[in-house]
Amino acid sequence: MLDLTRLRVLVEVAKRGSVTVAAQALHYTQPSVSHHLARLEEETGVKLVQRMGRGIRLTDAGRLLAERATEVLGRLDAAEAELAAHAGLRQGRVRLAAFPSALGTFVPKAAALLAEKHPSLELTFFEAEPPEALAMLRAGDVDVAVVFRHDLDATAVRDAAKEEEGVRLKRLLTEPVYLVLPKGKRRNGKQDGARKATLDLAAYKGERWIAGCDRCRSHLLAQCAQAGFTPRIAFTTDDYIATQALVAAGVGVATLPELALLSARHPGVVSHALPGAVRYVLMATYGQPPDAPATSALLEALAASVPSSLV
Repeated sequence: MLDLTRLRVLVEVAKRGSVTVAAQALHYTQPSVSHHLARLEEETGVKLVQRMGRGIRLTDAGRLLAERATEVLGRLDAAEAELAAHAGLRQGRVRLAAFPSALGTFVPKAAALLAEKHPSLELTFFEAEPPEALAMLRAGDVDVAVVFRHDLDATAVRDAAKEEEGVRLKRLLTEPVYLVLPKGKRRNGKQDGARKATLDLAAYKGERWIAGCDRCRSHLLAQCAQAGFTPRIAFTTDDYIATQALVAAGVGVATLPELALLSARHPGVVSHALPGAVRYVLMATYGQPPDAPATSALLEALAASVPSSLV
């Protein structure tokens, strides 16, 4: 079995890029760090570090082991914290990662609800897009991640969980996606069989478009492809406030989910729901159930805090 102390040394060397700096961070001597690395190479039977002049660098095997060790050690640290909370050795804590529009809407309400019901529970949250949030979850840096995916049915949610080994996903809310136009710009629609006007996305194929994060951009491209055209993306920004400002200024059009419009609404834009376009917001936890009491309390607070129109 690999020695955890030596794994921590390897992770610190990978993080710091230097034996000397790693030794300072760990409060070890430099020879002690070198000794641990040498013993770890003996245990694994592979070369983990290479000498480069006066410094060192990790081999491919060393980088792979450091990445896995980061996840393992993160989970062990989280387990120790949970056990300490159970034993009453210190106040409980729970950590959350969520994307910006979630932090700007229902997460603050969940934080207030959690503080009201569990005043001794310390909540810490971090802003992170879904890929980063899931990486933090797997590494043990957070206990819950709020993430999103587009156009998933119940079966696809289960399949998505399988893609993220060890991650459990639970749908939190479903939000519509809107076409966002400058105020005063005429909406282009078409008549359906019931003579009711519906949005015709293809009518905007000549417009300049504003795209968001990679997942949002992919969803925009898929929506436009379904409408029979490729959008001319002129601007890219993850900031939904900046997106609305650009639309209001008349330099492009965009699509945004409802949470982005609920958290901050520019007075110079109007929005129209895109038929069939939705975004699913999910809560993610890691490992086998049951969840720790603090994690369960946060999940309950999140579920109780979403806008009723989106449940």
